[in-house]
Amino acid sequence: MRSNHMPAVTIPHRSTDNPAPITQHQRLALLRQLVNRDDVPLQDRVAAVLVLLYAQPLTRITRLITDDIQHEDGKVLVRLGDPPSPVPAPSDGMLLDYLGQRPNTKTATNPDARWLFPGRRAGQPMTPEALAPRLRHLGFPTRPGRTAAIRQLVLQAPAPVIARMLGYNDDHTTRIAEAAGGTWRHYAPGDHSC
Repeated sequence: MRSNHMPAVTIPHRSTDNPAPITQHQRLALLRQLVNRDDVPLQDRVAAVLVLLYAQPLTRITRLITDDIQHEDGKVLVRLGDPPSPVPAPSDGMLLDYLGQRPNTKTATNPDARWLFPGRRAGQPMTPEALAPRLRHLGFPTRPGRTAAIRQLVLQAPAPVIARMLGYNDDHTTRIAEAAGGTWRHYAPGDHSC
């Protein structure tokens, strides 16, 4: 542009305003729908449940591997941070069903795919850009759902605990807890056993 070989380029501004979160009642209603709707592909329902239960972004969901889902002593856990998070019923059964019928694993290029959401390319996970339109087509509010989930979680437990379990930053969850009016403000994280 300085040498006048190229015209001035205007880059459009993308708003970073977060849409208003859905209500807790709407979030729970969506979770019930996801469990009961057999007309929606299981892959999409599982991804949406991970957003609504654990406030996970699609970029993180698509990077999960099958080893991140643990089934031990009759409990299903998903490893997003430390310790792994329990998966409540009936979402636990849906997640286990999905493990047995993941798409794109029956092809010659992806027979041993460890991705929870395998992509069409050999050895690659599904991309967030491929998953987002699928959820949008269902009318699923990804960002408002994530926001509602994290707000509800930090109201139920101390922000540092939620941060560790879900792989979030402590400062981020603390700010969310303060904005949501959380009562765990004076919680001291760490081992309190003596």
